[in-house]
Amino acid sequence: MMSVPEGEDLLIIAGSEITRRPPHGHMNAVFIEDANELFSVPGNAADWDTASFGAAARNWPAENAVDAANEQGAFVFWNHSWSDFDNAKTVITDFHRQATLDGKLHGIEIANGSTYSPESFQIALDHGLTPVGVSDVHNLIDWDHEPHNGGHRPVNLVFTEERTVEAIRESLIEGRTVVWFRNLLLGQLEHMEPLLNASLQLIGTRYLGEDSGVLEIELTNVSDATFELENLSDYTLVQSHDIIEVPPHSSETYLLRTDGRPNRGDLQFRVLNALIAPDANPEMQFTFDVTSNF
Repeated sequence: MMSVPEGEDLLIIAGSEITRRPPHGHMNAVFIEDANELFSVPGNAADWDTASFGAAARNWPAENAVDAANEQGAFVFWNHSWSDFDNAKTVITDFHRQATLDGKLHGIEIANGSTYSPESFQIALDHGLTPVGVSDVHNLIDWDHEPHNGGHRPVNLVFTEERTVEAIRESLIEGRTVVWFRNLLLGQLEHMEPLLNASLQLIGTRYLGEDSGVLEIELTNVSDATFELENLSDYTLVQSHDIIEVPPHSSETYLLRTDGRPNRGDLQFRVLNALIAPDANPEMQFTFDVTSNF
């Protein structure tokens, strides 16, 4: 593999796909050292045509390929599991359950390309698998995801102590991820919460006048996602119903009607564009302390 020039930010992680028909399906093994160890075909590879060689390689049991990947310290995850079943809903198979119990299957895609699977998300939570989101790009990224129109590939956020290949591997094995699919953030609460707190902050509050009970709040969003918040507090929004949006890389002001003009209080919101389980949104609380008026 070609090395990255010194001083570059790019980290290259070697990987290979393990492809079988259902029930094994497709898997990826990343952080491997030698992809040739993940298949076994008799004779000399030069004597085979491409199609026959591929068919022979797929005859090697998937269990053997997964074992070979794990011997190299790979992070192995199950790809687009919902594509292998007629009803397009994922159910964990005996093979994947046993590989998980044996510590040889570590993650599962919950978002792939333009698709998301709540069933796969639940399998990740139920079986301790790392939630993974990937682009699976086969064409040009600009064609599939139209970044010029505000689109993006599924992004797999990995939370590490340091920016190294080994630190990324360790975090993936331990499940420290959040997936960004379209405008939806998907992950476990313990990883979602610090991401939300780092992305969205209350930076200012004040009343509209000496006798006014209308409180102006200012929220800043330093992330690339648009936050959709549902108001759960006792204060009502003046300029909308219960839903507000905070665009990426912006600071926005919102007006709330208070009762009794408190100098201090809590604002509670449900984050609608984030899921910590297929049917559960995280919540955020901001404490305000009014120090100045108009």
